[in-house]
Amino acid sequence: MRRDVKDTFESWLGGELLLVALLGSATALFVTNSALRSSYELPEGRLVLDTAVVLAATTVAILAAIRFSVEGRVLDLLLAAGFCVAGVGTLAFGVVPALGGEAPEPPEAWAALGARLLAATLIALAPVMPGRRVASRGRALLVGNGIVLVGLVAIWLPLEQYEAAFGLAGPYRQGDRPFELMVALSALTLLALLAVVGFALRYRARGEDLDSWLALGATLTLFAELHYLLTPRLSSEFVSQGDFLRLLSYGILLAGVWRAIGNAEFGRAVAEERARVAREIHDGLAQYLFAVSTHASMLEAGAPLETTLPKLKEAAAAAQQEVRFAVLALSSASGNAPFDAALRRYVEFLTADGVLDVELEIDPGMQLAPDEQIEVFRIVQEGLANVRKHAGATRAEVRIGRRGTQRIVSVHDDGVGFDDADRAAAGQGLQNMRRRAETIDGGFELRSGRGRGTAVEVTLRA
Repeated sequence: MRRDVKDTFESWLGGELLLVALLGSATALFVTNSALRSSYELPEGRLVLDTAVVLAATTVAILAAIRFSVEGRVLDLLLAAGFCVAGVGTLAFGVVPALGGEAPEPPEAWAALGARLLAATLIALAPVMPGRRVASRGRALLVGNGIVLVGLVAIWLPLEQYEAAFGLAGPYRQGDRPFELMVALSALTLLALLAVVGFALRYRARGEDLDSWLALGATLTLFAELHYLLTPRLSSEFVSQGDFLRLLSYGILLAGVWRAIGNAEFGRAVAEERARVAREIHDGLAQYLFAVSTHASMLEAGAPLETTLPKLKEAAAAAQQEVRFAVLALSSASGNAPFDAALRRYVEFLTADGVLDVELEIDPGMQLAPDEQIEVFRIVQEGLANVRKHAGATRAEVRIGRRGTQRIVSVHDDGVGFDDADRAAAGQGLQNMRRRAETIDGGFELRSGRGRGTAVEVTLRA
């Protein structure tokens, strides 16, 4: 285990043990004080709680599916399937039957319990799966949805058809502890414990932020199941302390999976930017280095010093500048330097020779997604490079801010400009800027005219 991962895990473990101690103390008080081991007959309250669970579980399932579509890991697929079962099962067997104003029948209550068991099994399996990635992610999601539906139908049909044979007729009273119910609740408690241990060990081994949140959520679920086990009840008209712990666990999971999606998208954007920089090094820097090598060879062969040396210095300076720009772009993309700081540093490099004056204005309250930061950096870089090389300008203005509800990135210069007849031959730089804007679902607008300079404006996605 890396030292930084070990330190992070130990810090997290301290918080986890404190949470377990607090919940354990509360549970011990719950066990020793019979007055606390009570449920409250609140049909409307239970309906509200079940609806909140449906919304939270479904949202977590969708977020996990989005993360799976980004990274393709079996872990995320199992999480998406598990929380989908939890959400759909609670909706079908808990919320919908209660909407008519009557308590769900025993088969429906048992089906809801069966859905919870299936969901808990899928979630407990997730941390023990190897770090495999699925190539056909869309097909895997479709298959997963099919398995979820088949599983729910397989839970419901036998109970509905063989109600008498299973001995499910009649509601359970407060003091009843049927063997089947105790076994099911014990299994749920064990599965929650396995999930806690599994995600904690996975976090210890890999140091992934999502695993720590999943372990915390599973910890709250574990104590919720313990409360259910201490006050076994199949009726959907009562509310207990376990219901609130269960709902709180979904809140923790929502926060964790949401953060994980951001990290996944960020990681993908960084990987794409690294690949892009590699291509640019091949296409740009390699040419400058080849020019340096060529002019050095010419000097070695006896070429005139007064003509060859300036070209050699120019090629070396261009190569050095290209390396600086690549480092700045990567530092912004990887989070090592804030976006605005990296962009301002780039402008300082660009204007150091006094050829071009650039006014840069960045709205500090405007937020950019990780992929937007990378592309906006490159759009500005490309735009200012065009200004220096082709516009014949002495001054340029860069604005990154808002216009009403829109987020705008603009590059404007006081150069010679061009008309419609020259627009088709405006160069690869403008095409690259348009393509980068499309990559982040942005709009691209170009305005220019002879003697009126050029303005490029990108409208970012809403």
